[in-house]
Amino acid sequence: MAKKVLFINQEINPYVAESKMSVWGRDLPHKTQEAGFEIRTFMPKWGTINERRGQLHEVIRLSGMNLIIDDTDHPLIIKVASIPVSRIQVYFIDNDDYFTKRHMATNENGEEYSDNGERAIFFARGVLETVKKLRWVPDLVVCQGWMSAVVPFYMKTAYKEEPSFADAKVVISLHGHQLQNKLSDDFKKAVEFRTASADLLANYNDAFDLTELGKLAIDYSDGVIAADSNVSETLMAYANEKKLPVLSYPGDEQFTAYTDFFQSLL
Repeated sequence: MAKKVLFINQEINPYVAESKMSVWGRDLPHKTQEAGFEIRTFMPKWGTINERRGQLHEVIRLSGMNLIIDDTDHPLIIKVASIPVSRIQVYFIDNDDYFTKRHMATNENGEEYSDNGERAIFFARGVLETVKKLRWVPDLVVCQGWMSAVVPFYMKTAYKEEPSFADAKVVISLHGHQLQNKLSDDFKKAVEFRTASADLLANYNDAFDLTELGKLAIDYSDGVIAADSNVSETLMAYANEKKLPVLSYPGDEQFTAYTDFFQSLL
């Protein structure tokens, strides 16, 4: 039976502009599927995405849940579309407050959103709750970029008893794009959910920035990928100190290196 790989992507071309990250998000799931794996793919429904051009439509049976973050209810909306050519289906996590009316990491003036941490928390929980509803049990979860970096923490704490994730391995794929500011005013409080308590984050800096988020992801992952040549040396050194399986940047188009790495973890 084919192994199942869940891709939780920050960016996928053509839904967002072409970049190293968005091309990786588009091509790696395709190549992984061609290598014999069964896949599912998720990304945020950024406000810059043209729903009509991308042929997105809401999946009513998956939408409608409210996620409580920092004592506030946030409705979860799920949309879906298929990537032209590969026909790979992409599920989009949407919410009016966090995504619909906003760009990615920064606003129209290039200023980072002060609640990027909460947006990443909502995205992580939205994906995990939707996968549960799909009754699809991944063997491996691959997280791409800072937006997905809360997922390993939740998988090994709040969702570790869930049948969908109890036996799954998780990999964090690090990219060179850097956020300069802290992610949220009180990230540690906002991330609390079930057994994912703020106490578990006591050893991380209170000013929760991209480096702290990367360390959190690494601490709860089963493997680490350097997905481009500009990944933080600090984070890669941290991963090596943890003696985790690490895939160093293999170069562009070397997709077999990734699929071989996935297979080695399984």
